[in-house]
Amino acid sequence: MTNAYWFLLVGGLLLAMGLTSSILKRLPITPAIIYLAVGILVGPTVLGVLHFNPLKDSALLEVLTEVVVLISLFSAGVKMPVPFSLVRWRTPILLATVSMAISVGMVAAFAYYALGLPLGAGVLLGAIVAPTDPVLATDVQSRHLGDRDQLRFTLTCEAGMNDGSAFPFVMLGMGLLGLHEIGDYGLQWILVDMLWATLSGVVIGVVAGVALARLGWRLRELHKHDLMDDFLGLGLIGVVYGLSLLVHAWGFLAVFFAAVALRQTELKLANNTKYSRDSRSLQEISRTELNPNPDLEAPPTVSAGSLVFKEQLERLSEVMLILLIGGTLFHNSWSWRAISLALFLFVVARPLSVLIGLAGTRTPWRIRGMTGWFGVRGIGSLYYLMYAIQHGLPEPLALDLIQLTLIVVTLSIVVHGISVKPLMSRFWRRNKQISTP
Repeated sequence: MTNAYWFLLVGGLLLAMGLTSSILKRLPITPAIIYLAVGILVGPTVLGVLHFNPLKDSALLEVLTEVVVLISLFSAGVKMPVPFSLVRWRTPILLATVSMAISVGMVAAFAYYALGLPLGAGVLLGAIVAPTDPVLATDVQSRHLGDRDQLRFTLTCEAGMNDGSAFPFVMLGMGLLGLHEIGDYGLQWILVDMLWATLSGVVIGVVAGVALARLGWRLRELHKHDLMDDFLGLGLIGVVYGLSLLVHAWGFLAVFFAAVALRQTELKLANNTKYSRDSRSLQEISRTELNPNPDLEAPPTVSAGSLVFKEQLERLSEVMLILLIGGTLFHNSWSWRAISLALFLFVVARPLSVLIGLAGTRTPWRIRGMTGWFGVRGIGSLYYLMYAIQHGLPEPLALDLIQLTLIVVTLSIVVHGISVKPLMSRFWRRNKQISTP
């Protein structure tokens, strides 16, 4: 496909989506399904106008998916409700750690015994498809600043963390394939890839987020400076991610926690300064962003000011990447191996890992069930796959994992996209009935 046709395709699709947005909102499907359908239509499956080769263009796709995930993680982080509560964060932390590890192990076992993959490839495949996606799961994630719905918070927070917590398992799979040094008995993997990279990523993110929040607040409060919040948000992502790469920390975790710390700190500062003269608590400030009141104007913040721009970038990137996914699929991509993996992941591995990970918690069973189903896979999985390819994954194995991963992502877009609106509507109606005396 030439550049002219590519611009016509993307531009025409954006125009159509924009002009029919009110109609699309009433449809029982997500926009991602429409993008995918268009990609399949113009791709090798039907018209053959677009053909994207993820193996040949793996370097380009790695960069594209990396940038999209980073922007999405920042957006997810600033939507986290405040103040931070370990009790409330316990559920997503368990999902991003315990449930993540169980899901990787179950997929690895399925890949080894049912699909005939080597153990290292099975672990790598498990790490690729286990993390939930912060890009394609917008319909089940926090919608705005101040959103306090428990289910959306759980899914958003989990997606923000497990795109980083999956990285150690990616490195373990690559190590078992001889592509990464894990040390005797996996000691180097435990100390460096698990402990150091995870903890240092969280620390870098928190310190950077707090520092920017305090600096921006001081410039606004004391020196009356107008700040370019969009640039500050993008700059925070770049600095935090770059620093993480330099010290071998997990940059995805760092960016997510930088956004969380930025938002938390800004609202705490707002509560402790002249903006508290209206006797508004921290929670009340957050609610005014959900339901604006002209008599109670919330203070300007970097997190709120940059969020709209990040969400627009995220939506545009979603269009382009899902079109590319559709442009990679052939008729023979739909093998029984790929479909069986997707079904095993959606119906067995994800629900079971959620139930085990949340065992002993007070999480309502309705939320456990919804969380077990809505483990949307997407752009993060493509990034991990491209990362492994760029670090020496053998071509025959790379082609096999590409086919398996693309079908998992495609089916996730379809089955989760079809079920999200009716299931979430039913869930909220049920919640309203329970809360009404």
